Amino acid sequence: MGGASSTATASQLGDARTGKLADNLTGFGRTLRRAGVRVDAARMALAQQAVLLVGLQRQDVAAALEAVLVSREQDRLVFRELFDAYFKNPNVAQKLLAQMLPSAEAKAEPVKRRPRVSEALAPVRAARKAPPREEDKVDFDAAMTASDLARLRHADFNQLSASEYRLVEQLARDIPLPLPDYAARRTRPGVRGSRPHWPGAMHQTARTGGEFLQVPLLQRRRQPLPLLVLVDVSGSMERYARLLLAFLHAATAPRRAGALRRDVFAFGTGLTDLTPAFRLADTDAMLQAASHAIADFAGGTRMGESLRALRLQHVRRLVGRRTLVLLITDGLDTGAPELLEQELGWLRRHCARLLWLNPLLRFGGYAPTARGAAVLHRQAHGMLAVHDLSRLQDLAGSIATVLRQ
Repeated sequence: MGGASSTATASQLGDARTGKLADNLTGFGRTLRRAGVRVDAARMALAQQAVLLVGLQRQDVAAALEAVLVSREQDRLVFRELFDAYFKNPNVAQKLLAQMLPSAEAKAEPVKRRPRVSEALAPVRAARKAPPREEDKVDFDAAMTASDLARLRHADFNQLSASEYRLVEQLARDIPLPLPDYAARRTRPGVRGSRPHWPGAMHQTARTGGEFLQVPLLQRRRQPLPLLVLVDVSGSMERYARLLLAFLHAATAPRRAGALRRDVFAFGTGLTDLTPAFRLADTDAMLQAASHAIADFAGGTRMGESLRALRLQHVRRLVGRRTLVLLITDGLDTGAPELLEQELGWLRRHCARLLWLNPLLRFGGYAPTARGAAVLHRQAHGMLAVHDLSRLQDLAGSIATVLRQ
């Protein structure tokens, strides 16, 4: 019986010497990695075992691969779209599991896919138009060499090509941003504290026959600083705004930052609240929602009027002068400098720290000589660079340094 079962399985999957099951699954894993899904060699080995166990029904294969290859909720929809697109055409999938593919080719209507899915499928579409090679294989490997990655780590965002910009945006999403914390008013049991924890002491005495062996203490909880982000979306900041929004969305997500409170606004000629968009778990969905919400993208900059709208309409976003404000702009303001001076002074007095993240610091001899930049330089507690990946990786340490001053 065992020999008959193994023979049936081999006839289903094809001869191992000529079949391309492993190669096609590996190509699909590389496509997932290009889309930002965390897939390693161990997961690919599990994927091959899962396909052998569940058989060749399309729904079973999709469910098995999703179970072993997806570990984050925001990657689930991306995986499903990629699976449907990757295994829809036998030429794209390289005859992976031929039994589950339709025998007749049909032209489907264009489907609106997520940006991560479209970018990951770009090599597949290019390979579909290319002439077939001897082995009828498609090379899906878009991995870069170590020297290329080192160059991109120090490359200015404004000087990247379209493909490099997409890759750098994906790399920026994996950079953590641990924010400093503070001692909150609420307490919890701990080893250090100034007040005894009497309910805990009574529980201990119940276990020790009524004797106090140790009096537990109450210590103040540690919470990350509330975060307020103001992003300039004017024309001069167009290349930086999208990438920095993607970075901040992933770096300050609740799964990494705990109970972090974050409020995000975009400003150009007006103020746009992006906080509802930042509540979305998927970064691509956030960017799409933000693009629909921002009406003045790539326009002018009136920073003073935008800050006045923040003071009049969203003053409750500043929590008890403990909020860390990140103002991302190049300082090229077209509004009145007097209004900007007044509003920045108010914002400085009502927050813990006002940090100016300036992409123009990529120039070695930069000086804030423009009117808006001069006002920002006087009012901000610190000015930090955010023009390449290396600066983003050092951003947490730079923020901590400014807060200690």
